[in-house]
Amino acid sequence: MATKLVHSPIPAPSVGPTMCIIPNLVRTPRPFSTTDITNKKNTRIKQHPNGFRFISTIKVAEQTSTVVGDDDEETEGSVSCKTAAQVKAELSDILQGVNRGIFGVPTEKKSEIENFVKLLESQNPTPDPTQNLEKVAGCWKLLYSTIRILGSKRTKLGLRDFIGLADFLQIIDVAEGKAVNVIKFNARGLNLLNGKLTIEATFKVASKSRVDISYRNSTITPDQLMNLFRKNYDILLGIFNPEGWLEITYVDDMLRIGRDDKGNIFILERSTEDNLC
Repeated sequence: MATKLVHSPIPAPSVGPTMCIIPNLVRTPRPFSTTDITNKKNTRIKQHPNGFRFISTIKVAEQTSTVVGDDDEETEGSVSCKTAAQVKAELSDILQGVNRGIFGVPTEKKSEIENFVKLLESQNPTPDPTQNLEKVAGCWKLLYSTIRILGSKRTKLGLRDFIGLADFLQIIDVAEGKAVNVIKFNARGLNLLNGKLTIEATFKVASKSRVDISYRNSTITPDQLMNLFRKNYDILLGIFNPEGWLEITYVDDMLRIGRDDKGNIFILERSTEDNLC
């Protein structure tokens, strides 16, 4: 039986900016005179050669998340404004049951997750994270990634029925310039044998938001688990090897988002469990 992983809701800062999703400006055809005018401060009415008018209404969001607009105009769609706490709560809800995304996510849900990611990234409270590495240091638990183990790779690694995935952890040691990724497994049928793949890497600051990562070494413990993966170890390491660069696109006290040079997205939450890392 597969292990059901349930993570706690993503904590949100008590104060944060309001984030707005603004759809494309709406153009509504109506009969129009030959004059270009400005109807109101926030509404532009413009002549079109075919005798129709285009109306574009820009709605302004206050810090209280109230949307202010001109209700007299005919528009389709609306401006959706949310606080950081609301965005993170909704992201936490949609991540429930996706098992870190490692075995695939429906296209619609994947798009929804990435929209929340972009919304948070647009209001990153730490735009220069490599200048504030204390916010990055410590133990983090993976909530979601676009890394995938599908098809024959999943079969060869025994990750369909025999071997289950547990926590994915990352421990960042700023003083040593080191990052350790820990992927935990349990093997059914071997008295629920627990083990882990540990990958050590070093990192160097490349810009105000990017680090270059170099693979150092990897191990699988205990030996019984290594014996299960030995034949396809290169496949396993190829999936989880962090070599390359990582852009830290969002980080606050409890949540971190990153994008790597392979196009992957990573969402992690800071671990508050003393015995986890």
